[in-house]
Amino acid sequence: MIELIGVTKNFGRKRAVDGLDLIVRSGELFAFLGPNGAGKTTTIKMICGLLTPSAGEVRVGGFPATSREARQLIAYVPDQPYLYEKLTGREFLRFVVEMYGLNRGRATAKIEELIDVFEMRDYIDELCENYSHGMKQRVVFASALVHEPRALIVDEPLVGLDPRSGRIVKDLFLAQARSGVAVLMSTHLLAIAEELADTIGIIDHGRMLLTGSLAEIRQRAQMHGPLEDLFLKLTGGDRPRVSAEPAEDAPGASEPIELGDRLP
Repeated sequence: MIELIGVTKNFGRKRAVDGLDLIVRSGELFAFLGPNGAGKTTTIKMICGLLTPSAGEVRVGGFPATSREARQLIAYVPDQPYLYEKLTGREFLRFVVEMYGLNRGRATAKIEELIDVFEMRDYIDELCENYSHGMKQRVVFASALVHEPRALIVDEPLVGLDPRSGRIVKDLFLAQARSGVAVLMSTHLLAIAEELADTIGIIDHGRMLLTGSLAEIRQRAQMHGPLEDLFLKLTGGDRPRVSAEPAEDAPGASEPIELGDRLP
């Protein structure tokens, strides 16, 4: 469903993503891991069609990521929820329905379903400006799912969520994947990747180091301990880093440092 082939992204002399290959299949929950500045956010923006690659191809459902067809298939949930503060949660969901041009009757039924899934009925008709972070995040997730996407892309989905909200979101990911949706989850919470992911991809300095199930990655890295230990080994652990991903995509930073071979 999501396919990147030899994707490179440069910002001036800065290379944020370097020859990246990545596949997320329908029904797969893919955990996208990497240190700060590894290139995860730039990659996600290219998948969502917000950035174009300097080289290579990004396709969603067989369509170029920047095409209208691809965008109809995608739902993107950023790490910080953005809502129109002077709308109620229900009004915001209806606004999203209008943007997608969905059938009103079917969309209204879907909104009611999502209100129950995310346990929002107690506050959905209050103004968004009165919501907590967790309330806002639930509305954002509901808005991402209202058009029934075939690819769900989430960036740090559990940031700031209480345990109950976190459990709802984790159950959502599993349900979406089991229904055939391709789920790409970028996270720093390695325990979540260990718990949920069918496939794990570890990126550093814009390059994919390893992909596979946790068992496959452990075998290839010749390590059988916690994912945290494996992750630190592959990405250089506590060694000083130079970010491969410029803040706010600004050009002009220094060239990435080559860490050398990380596998035995």
